[in-house]
This record gives sequence, C-alpha cells and structure tokens, in this order.
Amino acid sequence: MDSPTSSTLTIEIAQAPGTWAGLAAVLKASRKRPGRIESLPPVCYLRPAVKLDAANIATYAQVCGYQPEHGVPLLYPQMLTFPLAMAYFASQYCPWPAMGTVHLANRVQQHAPLHVGDALRVEMRPGLLLAHEKGQVFSLEFQIWKDQTLVWEATQTLLRLGVPNPSGLPYVSALQHAQPLSVQTSFMADAGIGRRYGRVSGDLNPIHLSALSAKLFGFRRAIAHGMWTQARALAAMLPRQALAQTEVLVEFKTPLYLPSRATLWSTSAVAGPLPHNALFEVRNAKGDKPHLRASLSYSQS
Repeated sequence: MDSPTSSTLTIEIAQAPGTWAGLAAVLKASRKRPGRIESLPPVCYLRPAVKLDAANIATYAQVCGYQPEHGVPLLYPQMLTFPLAMAYFASQYCPWPAMGTVHLANRVQQHAPLHVGDALRVEMRPGLLLAHEKGQVFSLEFQIWKDQTLVWEATQTLLRLGVPNPSGLPYVSALQHAQPLSVQTSFMADAGIGRRYGRVSGDLNPIHLSALSAKLFGFRRAIAHGMWTQARALAAMLPRQALAQTEVLVEFKTPLYLPSRATLWSTSAVAGPLPHNALFEVRNAKGDKPHLRASLSYSQS
C-alpha cells in the first residue's frame, strides 16, 4: 500500500460523526473567507476499517435504481468517503467552506469487484489547484484499499466561486466530444429524491431537500444531487452483473430541478449489449439542455 510522505499529517476518523453533528460542523466552517491560496496543506484523512453493509447498500441501490444483479454499485464506495470530505471542509486545513462549493466533475475507477462484508480502508487527500474563470478549482483524491490492494479510487473536482486570481494551470474540460448521441430512456426525479438520497448518503445540503430550503440559497426549487443523477444514469447504462473493472468520468453542467423528468442519451443502446466504452449525457425532458456529460468504460473479467 502506498503510504503518505513523512510530511503529511494523517488524521484518523475512527467513527463517522452523526449526520446532524457533521452538518453543524460544516455550517460553522461557512465563515471561512480566505484570499488567494498558493497550495493546500498535505493532509490525509482516513477511515481504517469500514465494512460494506448489506442493508445500506440495498437502500442506496433502491434509491438510485439499481438491481441486486448489479452487485455493489460503482458509485456506492463514494458514500464511504463523505465523512472524510466533510471533516476536511470543517477543519483548519481546508481554506474554503463546503457550502457554496460547486461539484464540477467526478472520476471513478474500480479496479476489482467489491462484495458485501468486505473490510476496507478509506483514504482522502487534497489534490491539485487549477484556475477557473469563476474562481478556484481544487480536487479531493480518494482511495479505497482491501488488505494491501487498491480496489477503488476517485477524483472529485470542485469549484470555489468568487476566489480572485486563482492558482494553478487553467481548468480544461476532459469531455469535449462531438459524437452524436441518441435518446435511450427517461427517468423521473421526483420531489422527494433529494431527501431520500440525502438520508442514505449523509449529504443533507439544504439545496437538495425542499423548495423552501433551496430558495434560501438562491435556487428556485430544490435540485437533485449530482451524484444521484450520475448513479441513476449508470443504473440504466451498466449490465446487470458485477463488473471487474470500471471507469466513469462525469462533468456536471446544469442543475436538475425537482421534480423533473430527465432523458438519457448515449452513443449505444441501453436495451442491447453495451460496448466496453460509451459516451452519455443526462438531459432535460426536451433533450436540449445537458445536466451532465460522461464517458464510461468497463471490463467484465
């Protein structure tokens, strides 16, 4: 297993805080107002022993549209990283608050199948700083280990709006494809999906919970979690079997307001065998506005 350098501070989170305690800590950190940041302190947050729980996985799968044949859903392990990200945002080592930070992109790589009951080590480190016309882009790097094997990893790319003179090279989209897509299916994002996904994921950001709470933060209605929208699309895209290796890169484009009907567009037909790579988008009901754009590849053995 890779280990942090001697200069990296390691902070162990033996037990994830309760949802409301974690939310209170994040709200308290909303008072952070830093200026220009040249680099992020080297720190590693970790959960040393997390067991994949059958009941929680089943609830997540039901909320996101997966079937038992899918096995452990590809994005489910990111739920295990959420307490580390929230602890980081609430700490002195993160210069920005979680509230008001925009999720730009998410890359996930699964290197080996996961199974209910697996005991895992979950790690998180801050990554690169990049410049954006709207503020400072930064990333959080996640790794999940089973014994001494890296089985899953992800990069969460985030935008802190309004930071002047941001540090780093310019942020560039990795999904600038122009291939034609065709509509495959549609799904409903009902008014309560933000609350149901929030309960299973721990992400109870008010912008997802109700129209009233979302309006307090400038949204006309509640919006779906981007990670739910991505998971719901993958539930339709992926074959109903556990996969050996999978990679998905998604870039979030526009909010999916609740309730709404969304359409799934792809370079391949959902109803037939999926090739080992595909491009897809989740769009609005009319198909003229993308909520997210993504690439997907996988191996069955």
